[in-house]
Amino acid sequence: MSAALPSKAPAAADLSDAAVLLDRPQAIVQARDVARRYGSGDTAVDALRGASLDVRKGELVAVMGPSGSGKSTLMHILAGLDQPTSGSVSIAGTDITRLSDNELTKLRRAHIGFVFQFFNLLPMLTAEENVTLPVRIAGSKVDREWLDAVLAQVGLLERRTHRPSELSGGQQQRVAIARALLSRPSVLFADEPTGNLDSATSAEVLAVLRHAAESYQQTTIMVTHDAKAAAIADRILFLADGRIVRELGRSTASEVLDALREVTNR
Repeated sequence: MSAALPSKAPAAADLSDAAVLLDRPQAIVQARDVARRYGSGDTAVDALRGASLDVRKGELVAVMGPSGSGKSTLMHILAGLDQPTSGSVSIAGTDITRLSDNELTKLRRAHIGFVFQFFNLLPMLTAEENVTLPVRIAGSKVDREWLDAVLAQVGLLERRTHRPSELSGGQQQRVAIARALLSRPSVLFADEPTGNLDSATSAEVLAVLRHAAESYQQTTIMVTHDAKAAAIADRILFLADGRIVRELGRSTASEVLDALREVTNR
């Protein structure tokens, strides 16, 4: 009996390793040693200096850091809006640093949603028309059932026929979120989504983003300077001088502020 044990043990170990790999959540966004240099010679500016990260399906990750730390540059490169000087970025398994401009446009249309500080709504269109516009421009058919579900989630079912001028700032931002969610993107990028909102309205918008992550497994990367916004995230990444220098898990706004002060005073 003892002679049989060695032959069984490796098989059990192999099975265990395979199970661990299968159970590991898939990384929707991967960045490896991403650097971005603007200019050359004595005037060169290194906005990023080798940032690496994984964001898994359904995660809501906040990115924070002092002014000039590289937050916006990182988001633009992760979203394919800018190219790294070196390093690689993958979205949903595709290395976007190897794509042509036309291929990048198609990938963003299929896999990426954007929410910005400024709502970028067309004033002559209704809320619903603004939400469906990117899908219609792409020549795709609007899934009416999913549209109703998204509008309900962001609290705009009763406001779908209103134009932006008839909506509050928070409602306009929720239109922008619904527009980003309608195409079921692999990843949603939110750039200072509460930057133009008061605290009460910000809380409503943040609740929508949190619910999307929990209910729809919507992978989200949010750049923010707001500790209350970062506090809804599953993880918070802190940048300084173009590098990710600290990471927190779920934290209170007070803990986020303490970490930001430490990073800023490095």
